[in-house]
Parts: sequence; C-alpha cells; structure tokens
Amino acid sequence: MDRNSPIKEIMTTDLITARVEDSVNRIRQIFEANNFHHLPVIDNGNVLVGIISREDINKVVQLLAFDAKNAKHGPMRAKDIMSQSPMLLDPEDTIGLAADVFMTNKFHALPIVEDDKLIGIVTTHDLLSYCFSSPL
Repeated sequence: MDRNSPIKEIMTTDLITARVEDSVNRIRQIFEANNFHHLPVIDNGNVLVGIISREDINKVVQLLAFDAKNAKHGPMRAKDIMSQSPMLLDPEDTIGLAADVFMTNKFHALPIVEDDKLIGIVTTHDLLSYCFSSPL
C-alpha cells in the first residue's frame, strides 16, 4: 500500500448522481436500488453542489411519514436535504490525504472533482479494499 499514490487509482468513476430538483421519493428509490451510502448531487453542468447520505434520506422519509397529516410544505427536493459544499479532493491528491480526511472529519465519502466537474467518489470502503488487497 502506498499512501502517496493518487486517489484516482482507487476512486469509483461509474457514478450514479441526483439532480438538485430530484424529489425525495426519487432519491429514496436510487438508494433502494443501489448498494451505496452516499449520493452526489450535481447541477445541469455536472458541477457538484452537495451530497446526500443514506442516513440523511432515511431521516427525511421518517419525518415525512410522521408529519404526513400535518405537512404544510411542498414536496422536498435534493436541494432541501443535501449537505452543501462537501469537502472535495482532486484526483491527484494522495490516498494518504483521503485517509487523513476520513479519520479527522469522520466522513465516509469524498467527491473527486477536476475542473469543477464531478469525476469520481472515494469512500472508506474503497480505502479499506485498497489497503487489504495491496501487499503491506
């Protein structure tokens, strides 16, 4: 394992994303259909604007179910529940830096951005897979 290898070597590039105007129901369906825990939110130019965790969507779905009879708000969208301005990494940043960010901030996913465009994501799962598939 080389801490100094670029993060692009282990990032996931086959991304599923949400759009800022996607409904909570659409986001819930994306999570139900896929085995991941973080969903990047992009605008029409593929620029990352936020991230939604599985925990975020579960809390919102529970709240909406609880408040269904008294709901006075319109339908919630990705832009209403996403964490805005998530911490980002560049594809040339190191795997060691990603590990440090995960440990320091208790994050589990870091979007990878190049020229303001979302090109990948790295998760703690990716990092662990790399650590345990590489000779020490």
